[in-house]
Amino acid sequence: MEDLPPEALQQVAAYFQALSEPTRLQILNLLRGGERNVGELAKACGYTAANVSRHLTHLQQQGLVEREGRGTSVFYRIADPAVFALCDLVCGNIARKHERNAAERRVFSRTAGTGPLSKP
Repeated sequence: MEDLPPEALQQVAAYFQALSEPTRLQILNLLRGGERNVGELAKACGYTAANVSRHLTHLQQQGLVEREGRGTSVFYRIADPAVFALCDLVCGNIARKHERNAAERRVFSRTAGTGPLSKP
């Protein structure tokens, strides 16, 4: 992102904003297995078709999904599989953070009751 003009940073922020909604991440994860229509996605997510459709529109605007009409149905698929590499990178970072926090908690739990303020 080095030396990007403000307009480009706005686009980057909009892309990340599309990924900041848990329902959209759930939809992307479902589409990882292949294309689906709105009804299938709504049923799998437990949301209304209108709600899922709104999220899909947002994902499409950011270039994350593509839509294709077939007869009376519209099918969605991943437009840029690199989004999964990005999500996996973030998930790995979060997992490492939790591991560090757990390790720090274990250190304190092992020393509980042995410090200078503990009761004899």
